[in-house]
Amino acid sequence: MLVLIVEDDPAIVRFLERGLAAHGHSTLSAADGEEGVRLAAEENVEMVLLDIMLPRLDGQQALQRIRLRRPDLPVLMLTARDEVRHKVDALDGGADDYLTKPFDLEELLARMRALTRRSDQPQSSRMEFGDLNVDLRSRRIRRGEKQVELSSREFALLEYFMRHPGQVLSRQQILSSVWDYSFDPGSNVVDVYVRYLRSKLDRRGEPSVIQTVRGAGYRFEPPADAIPS
Repeated sequence: MLVLIVEDDPAIVRFLERGLAAHGHSTLSAADGEEGVRLAAEENVEMVLLDIMLPRLDGQQALQRIRLRRPDLPVLMLTARDEVRHKVDALDGGADDYLTKPFDLEELLARMRALTRRSDQPQSSRMEFGDLNVDLRSRRIRRGEKQVELSSREFALLEYFMRHPGQVLSRQQILSSVWDYSFDPGSNVVDVYVRYLRSKLDRRGEPSVIQTVRGAGYRFEPPADAIPS
């Protein structure tokens, strides 16, 4: 796999290049955000390891530009920041995963394998439940006549719920399947993203499409007239 490393610390770049090469991966590297965006767009890279603190164009800005050019390219953010808010910002900005420095090479490789498995899984291109319609290829969502705009992580969470209608899903299951790893036990990132989805999908006066199951987790409840496609 050809991996693009966008990182301005030469020691970390050397560590990643050696470690990835030892596991059969090829690498390209960029020391600033602008060069990283260019390489992501012009080269046939299959994954990006993207630092947040970068010169010329920071990681969040670079991520936005990469997503415009290659929306399905797996991007794993690397940063020294460890606060949950920064994790949520990175994921909400379109990152597929997040790893805090310093990190172990084996954990990085496991995250990369998880992202590769998810991107390789065959999927039907459209999901419909009642008036909720999701196009997986274009990432367009409609609830009735209303088009709904979701971030990359919100979209992934909604897709996971829609693939398990009527099932009670624990927070741990959701973290493992949507984020591919667990945050600290006290993290409320799942609850935060469920609130985001509800605010965008639910209708006033109607039951939420995502029900809270006290002490257990959440359950996706399609509209009453839903007929799965």
